[in-house]
Amino acid sequence: MATNATTQAPAERTSFPPFQTENFPSQLVWLALTFILLYVVMAKVALPRIGSILETRAKHMSDDLAAASRYKEQSDAAHAAYEKSLADARTRAQGIAHSTREQHAREAEELHKRMEAEMHERLAAAERSIAQTRKAAMSNVGSIAADAASAIVERLTGQAPAKDDVAAAVGDAMKS
Repeated sequence: MATNATTQAPAERTSFPPFQTENFPSQLVWLALTFILLYVVMAKVALPRIGSILETRAKHMSDDLAAASRYKEQSDAAHAAYEKSLADARTRAQGIAHSTREQHAREAEELHKRMEAEMHERLAAAERSIAQTRKAAMSNVGSIAADAASAIVERLTGQAPAKDDVAAAVGDAMKS
């Protein structure tokens, strides 16, 4: 059996079928039927679904926005309460610090006064002790000077001087 393959259009057809004028009425009928069918399907099925989806989304977005605004108000209120409590805490802390500084200053002043009084007492006691020691030393200086002068005169002259003469000479020397 032999096969023929050709790429030419059959001889009885000379133009593209949709452009043939004898097919126009049936094409127009099918176009109208298809348009009406698609219109009915879109109007009765697809558009109500799309509308309900859009309504649901709009309601969901408005609910979300309302919830977000409520949360923002709650957040703002919490933030304001936080700021107020922080300011109150700062005020209390400054008051505590101020009172503590004043208390420490008073305690330091009291300690300073107490130590100063103690130092004055010690200084007065030391001055009294020095005065007593000086007085004792000065009272002994006369007798020591008299003994030393007597020993020196005795060594130089070989004779012990009279005690009254030595005391009078030391007394004159100490006055001047």
